[in-house]
Amino acid sequence: MSKIKFYFILLIATVVTICSCNKDDDKDTPNVPAKPFAEQYPIDSLAIHNYLKTHSIVVTEKPGETADQDVKIDAILVGGTKPSIWSYLNSPTFPKLLYRNVELHGITYKLYYLVIREGIKDVSGVGGESPSNVDAVFAAYKGTLLDGTVFDSSDNGQNQFNLDGFKAHDGGAPVITGWSEAFPKFKTGQLVSNTNGTVAYANFGSGMMFLPSGLGYYNKADTKIPAYSPLVFSVKLYSVKRFDHDADGIPSYQEDVDPFHDGYMYVFAKGVENKDDTDKDGIPDFLDFDDDGDGYATRGEIKDANGKYYPYDGALVDDPSTPNINETYGIPRKYSLKYPNLPESETNPREPKPEDFTDPARLRRHLDPTCFPPYQK
Repeated sequence: MSKIKFYFILLIATVVTICSCNKDDDKDTPNVPAKPFAEQYPIDSLAIHNYLKTHSIVVTEKPGETADQDVKIDAILVGGTKPSIWSYLNSPTFPKLLYRNVELHGITYKLYYLVIREGIKDVSGVGGESPSNVDAVFAAYKGTLLDGTVFDSSDNGQNQFNLDGFKAHDGGAPVITGWSEAFPKFKTGQLVSNTNGTVAYANFGSGMMFLPSGLGYYNKADTKIPAYSPLVFSVKLYSVKRFDHDADGIPSYQEDVDPFHDGYMYVFAKGVENKDDTDKDGIPDFLDFDDDGDGYATRGEIKDANGKYYPYDGALVDDPSTPNINETYGIPRKYSLKYPNLPESETNPREPKPEDFTDPARLRRHLDPTCFPPYQK
């Protein structure tokens, strides 16, 4: 094993499963004795279900204003007729209450989230992106307890929150696990400039997330959040910042190579199957400098014959300086031999053909251990 790979494994050994942490994780907060997660979760689950069935929402619709998509939560009085949050479960229209299963702590959490407005794309295709759980987001939020107590809020959307589970880096702060698991279910809006020089966002995604304590702060407590508190967040997702954790030239979110491309990537314990690990060396592709384990760095396998890097999915405009390569195709698969019936050699190199780029089922060459220098172009 190379020294570099050894250090990568050493780096991620303490992560095991990418779980986000409190953005104030480094401060001293009192703890109460920890219960087994499997004991606390049914308590939280019952409380969240009751909350969803006994509360309604009112959403502010003021496009262009800071208050746009603000959410007011009201308890439904006995005999009241307001629709509960639960009434939106699997709704065909928005608002839409959905859930995803999160495998953590040896149990399966059911994380409910409400999509109030889906972020949409404008005519240029800008906006409407979902983050992966290894990206960063710029968002506004308000956090409340189930009793309605507001414990935190921010409406400026200028703060960067890293969903990747690592410590603070690149100008952003880490967040609780529930944010990393829920934010990929929302979409961004479009950046617009105001006449006074400030910036704002339009048509951004908005919604709510309902987190059991195991996806929040669990037994950590402070003056505003008691231990074992389920949490409710209303959120507005303005924009996404993409990372390239292994500096291999491919944004980390593009290294979600499992068949479902679900937007989630994790570091698992040794021996646990990871569908986002092409060469099965225990390092997921987004942290692996050699994704296919062929001994050649990924960065070197996504170049064209002139040493220019292919984009992952293709550039918007073809590069006129490379007349034999259409960069709009993106990273190709293993090239075909110039003379298919002869062995590969310097005079019979692999050459790009249109199907090498456009076949949607292609195995991109940086993920193909049989495709490597010296003859690839």
